[in-house]
Amino acid sequence: ELLLTNNKNCRQQIEKEIKHYRKIEDEYYVIAELYRLSNGDNAANVPFENYVLASYFNDIISAANLRFSKMTNSRYQMKRREEKEKYGRQSGLDIEIIDNYTGKERHVNTLSGGESFEASLSLALGLADIIQSYCGGIKIETMFIDEGFGTLDAQSLDTAISTLMKLRGSGILIGIISHVSELKEKIKTQIEIVTSKSGSTLVIKE
Repeated sequence: ELLLTNNKNCRQQIEKEIKHYRKIEDEYYVIAELYRLSNGDNAANVPFENYVLASYFNDIISAANLRFSKMTNSRYQMKRREEKEKYGRQSGLDIEIIDNYTGKERHVNTLSGGESFEASLSLALGLADIIQSYCGGIKIETMFIDEGFGTLDAQSLDTAISTLMKLRGSGILIGIISHVSELKEKIKTQIEIVTSKSGSTLVIKE
């Protein structure tokens, strides 16, 4: 009888522990599932942070396309790639190019050097536009562009400079860091670095 009582007590204790662990297991499953989905292990391979950023990225691309389309004579537009990437790679923040000449979409890496520069410039300007529109107290008045102009042909260079000049007319100061000699003819105000054996000096030209 004593053995039977001990067995019953053990059984009750085991059942109590099993119930406790099942409760913990259910709580863990919910948390683990949320972690799995938010980490990109979902049907779209999109992590939670990419999902949030994609909303802003769409607005940035829309703003960038206003200039990119004009720079490329309405040939190109950018779009956020929404298709699931292969081999389990994370998705959500890649860019595709819509080629209006062919009616097809292609990867941004297929752009030429000059076209890539125009796309990058458009995205930078689009980002500035969105930051200012989202944050009423922030105004971006200065922007520096370091190189990239050397990849442009004459027509693309003229288009890029024209876009930057219009920005300057709207009150934004644009600084260009470049070794391209053609820019000297198009930009009047310059800070030129002159090197010598005794060191480097700045020469301001207006």
